[in-house]
Amino acid sequence: MNAAAAHAAPEMTPRRMIAFMVMVFGMFMAILDIQIVSASLTEIQAGLGASSDEISWVQTAYLIAEVIMIPLSGVLGRMMSTRYLFAASAAGFTAASFLCATAGSINEMILWRALQGFLGGGMIPAVFAAAFTIFPPSKRNIVSPIIGLIATLAPTVGPTVGGYLSHALSWHWLFLVNVPAGILVTLGSLSLIDFDEPNWSLFDSFDWTGLLALACFLGGAEYVLEEGPGNDWFQDEAVAILFVVATIGAVVTFWRAFTRENPVVDLSAFADINFSVGSVFSFVMGIGLYGMTYLYPLYLATVRGYDSLMTGETVFVSGIAMFIAAPLAGILASKIDLRLMLLMGFLGFGSSTYLLTYMTADWDFWELFWPQVLRGLSLMICMVPINNLALGTLPPAKIKGASGLYNLMRNLGGAVGLALINQLLTDRQALHGVRLSEAVSWANPEAIRQRDLLAQIYSSSGMDGTTAALSQLAARVSAQAHVMAFIDTFVVLTCLFAGLAAMALAMKPPQAQGKPPAH
Repeated sequence: MNAAAAHAAPEMTPRRMIAFMVMVFGMFMAILDIQIVSASLTEIQAGLGASSDEISWVQTAYLIAEVIMIPLSGVLGRMMSTRYLFAASAAGFTAASFLCATAGSINEMILWRALQGFLGGGMIPAVFAAAFTIFPPSKRNIVSPIIGLIATLAPTVGPTVGGYLSHALSWHWLFLVNVPAGILVTLGSLSLIDFDEPNWSLFDSFDWTGLLALACFLGGAEYVLEEGPGNDWFQDEAVAILFVVATIGAVVTFWRAFTRENPVVDLSAFADINFSVGSVFSFVMGIGLYGMTYLYPLYLATVRGYDSLMTGETVFVSGIAMFIAAPLAGILASKIDLRLMLLMGFLGFGSSTYLLTYMTADWDFWELFWPQVLRGLSLMICMVPINNLALGTLPPAKIKGASGLYNLMRNLGGAVGLALINQLLTDRQALHGVRLSEAVSWANPEAIRQRDLLAQIYSSSGMDGTTAALSQLAARVSAQAHVMAFIDTFVVLTCLFAGLAAMALAMKPPQAQGKPPAH
């Protein structure tokens, strides 16, 4: 029992604490760079002379490459050790960031962004794995809020940071800002991380076929989800082809995972009910996290006409709420049942989206303030118990692979969520547009009155009053249809989170903290 207790409660030294914080900072850079370009794509487009179709790949290339690396990091961590994998990922991420800043064409930018995303994906799961292997269970209520805060805060503040950098300096600094920080993370990783040892012999049995299948599966799926909503799904030849590639890749990936002794992706962690349910929650949190990070700026840009800086300043409220809620979540995790925390978090998130169902085209900073505060608080209250419940009951040997799968589920949730949100917005806007247009007809006295009033105003300015009035009414109908589509989307998200809140009770509470696991 003493040996088991010693194994369950590894010695915490200042060196390991500093090493962990270095890793957390590296993870923050990797997750931040998913969204840091989102508010500055127009500046990058102008600087590289890219088309509107090409510029979206600055973000898509990063996401596709990252989602391939995240599950792969588990087997690479066992082969290379946390130290060498994290240092190599940080060094490569830093070099790719510099190359992005010096790109002279859109093709170069897409190539370096893909490399940046792939290498950045190697840092994210390593932090989650370290948190649940080098810290004793009694310390998890301290470290779990830290990694939860970074995982949720980084994509939330990404548009804000990007907007400030591109306005104050230039879009090149979206990438150059990573260089000095990345160098420090690389050196810190090499000199401080000592959690485990490499097992280079595993390279002899590395499943290259499984790696190719994994790349086809996840890369193809990410492309389909990113490009499908805007290209009428399978009506687009590239989307249809990549769907077939992803399907074949999925079949081969799962076949290799279940038949090889050392697969690229180890799925055995799903035998643990807590990990399986926690992964479902991680998927749903991805929908909420990335979906709302997308919807707020979209509303502010398309309906309110905000620029990237104004949008960033408005959505920063959620980031502040998360920062404040992180220590509160840690305290709550040590005081109450984690399943109750999860229930509270999901209900709070559902409440934040419910408040948005009262949205109008006039909503501004203060109308969005409380929904954002509630969302930020709820995200942190959700993330801590999800992390602890999903990864806290697994044996140390399973943590590295499970961490990759756990983070993959969050990213896949974001990809699926964005695809569904885009499709829902498009369909509902078209439906509401048709219905509103039918109502604003020559048989509607109020529509005629508004047209005549606008015509008089425009005619007094020397314009063609009737034409300008009709154009203005059409714009109003389009804007209202857009707002109604947003409301429908928020209704769906509210139902999703309210419905899944009850699933929290299906999880088993983790072992009492500080006690060794049974062997």
